[in-house]
Amino acid sequence: MRKFAALFILLLLVGAIGAARPVKAQEELTVYSYDSIEWWMKEIVPMFEEKYGVKVNLVLIGDAGEVLNRLILEKDSPQADVVVGIDNSYLAKAIDAGVLEPYKPENADVIPQWIINNFDPTFHLTPYDYGYIAINYRKDMVQNPPTSLEDLIKPEWKGKLIIEDPRTSSPGMAFLLWTIAVYGDDWLYYWEKLKKNNVQIVEGWSAAWGAFTKGEYPLVLSYATSPAATVYYENNTNIGAVAFTEGNYLQIEGAGIVKGARHPELAKKFIEFLISEEAQEKLPVNQWMYPVNKNIQLPEVFQYAVEVDKPVTVDPAEIEKNYEAWLKQWTELMVEGKSADEILGKTTTETSGETDNAGICGPALIVGLAIVPLLLRRRR
Repeated sequence: MRKFAALFILLLLVGAIGAARPVKAQEELTVYSYDSIEWWMKEIVPMFEEKYGVKVNLVLIGDAGEVLNRLILEKDSPQADVVVGIDNSYLAKAIDAGVLEPYKPENADVIPQWIINNFDPTFHLTPYDYGYIAINYRKDMVQNPPTSLEDLIKPEWKGKLIIEDPRTSSPGMAFLLWTIAVYGDDWLYYWEKLKKNNVQIVEGWSAAWGAFTKGEYPLVLSYATSPAATVYYENNTNIGAVAFTEGNYLQIEGAGIVKGARHPELAKKFIEFLISEEAQEKLPVNQWMYPVNKNIQLPEVFQYAVEVDKPVTVDPAEIEKNYEAWLKQWTELMVEGKSADEILGKTTTETSGETDNAGICGPALIVGLAIVPLLLRRRR
């Protein structure tokens, strides 16, 4: 009996000591991404937190380029565990910078192989969505829309197309890469023709889309899914998009584990979660991109998106190698008024007179435009 009493008291003491121990702090996973992904993250982050009993610290930093630059600046003392939103335009730069830890998710088989092959077979980044750049048109103003890049330089479309500046806009940069992929070393001559055809260029997507929806231009550079978004948010079926004969530029976005992450195992779970069915089914009407998980059925509204069967891409390594040079040449042609021959060193003729800025819209255009809420969620 005494032995039992002693054992009972010992158990009480052990229990008291155990109860007195402080509760372990909840783990916190830090995720870096771009601003407009917030809508999707609001849907899925609470699900992840509940599933794994952790806290997600979501840090939104401008656009994808700014996110990558932040990672590079913090390379020696990383603050993030996961980065979400690096696309194929920045893929090579991210890998070369050494800020990513390769990891192939255990559920990677849900991603079609063609997406992996066109993105990152090394899995420094895991693709979680994809989409296409496309020319959108107003059905009330256009009966027979252009069906190729060549059509855009025809006289009938003079002054009727508004696009975004590749120096300040993600779709603008994608359009530049699209023309480089199609025209190769002759891309500057194509842009010279675009300029002569009075293409209008503004700083970002919202300015271009605003002018387009006001009826100032019948054609705009946007996404293949934009018509579906206008139906979803406004019940507006007046917008169409075109799958071009030479194909449309493919944009793929990926997520990766930051090298030196404080919570690498939890980061792996987050990558796997992003491509899971529970997260991917929330993606289409928040990102207005296509989910990579092949088991996801698209919402009915996506029937208004144009189907693209010819993806156009540029090797990420080529983008990294030539990115600055391409933008410099584009600026010399479109802003500074040089000819394609001058830029390529094919003539020694010096330009004279005032800088030719025809076709470049000033900041005043951005002010006061009606901004459709839909696509601001996606434009980086």
